[in-house]
Amino acid sequence: MKIPRFSILFILCVTLGMSTAPAWGVSKETIQLQTEVKALQDQMSRMQQSFDERMGVMKNLLDQNTDSINKVAAAIVNMQTIVQKQQAESGGHVDQLSGQIQSLNDSLDELKVRLAKVSKQLEDMQAAQQNVTTQAATPGIQSPQVQAPSPDVLYNNALRDYNAAKNDIAVQEFSDYIKYYPTTDLAGNSYFYLAEIEYRQGNFKGAIADYDQVLQNFPSGNKAAAAQLKKGFALLETGQKDQGISELRHLIQRYPRTNEAVQARERLHKLGVAATTARR
Repeated sequence: MKIPRFSILFILCVTLGMSTAPAWGVSKETIQLQTEVKALQDQMSRMQQSFDERMGVMKNLLDQNTDSINKVAAAIVNMQTIVQKQQAESGGHVDQLSGQIQSLNDSLDELKVRLAKVSKQLEDMQAAQQNVTTQAATPGIQSPQVQAPSPDVLYNNALRDYNAAKNDIAVQEFSDYIKYYPTTDLAGNSYFYLAEIEYRQGNFKGAIADYDQVLQNFPSGNKAAAAQLKKGFALLETGQKDQGISELRHLIQRYPRTNEAVQARERLHKLGVAATTARR
């Protein structure tokens, strides 16, 4: 029996339509995927350009803060030289110069905080760039959340409240800084200011404990000499005269050219004892 020509053509069309349908679906998915990849590449390029621009700005800020710290450090050295020259001539100016040096040290601390802030921002930007790259490769990964507050903000707030005599708030903020950032140089400063608050409040025992934290854990920090001086004063206030004298003598021996050594010699002179132990 002959099959009509029209029927044969109809069967061929149906067969071809069935065989090409999957290919059209695959082609559509491929085009969509290529479009998404292209969009992701464009986004990464824009982020990289923005990151490079911010890195340049941050590096300039870092250089500026480094210069400022060097200038303040040089000013402190000059001030200490003036103190040493005027020691024999005018002892009445020592307290005034001591306050000026303390102010310079506080300014140096603030500059260090600013420098740490810029460095932290650079590190955060680099970490963010790495996280974006990682998440682009593996979309299911989520970046960890930072739990601790910003170190520069926390320390600056504590120092501001300390200078404003807001002791309760400053104590909490310095304690938080030590909790979150216990190994940084500014942690040593935080212990020192906690001790200063306790000293002002007459809690000499607590002050001695915090001064010891500075001396034991941050012996090369910029508050070490001041901590040993005030520890000696605190020991004298608690009636531990021999220990206080020993502490002040050790300070003079360890930091002979500092303003703290000048104050230690004056206190020992008022006590009627020598600044150094007699040699046998």
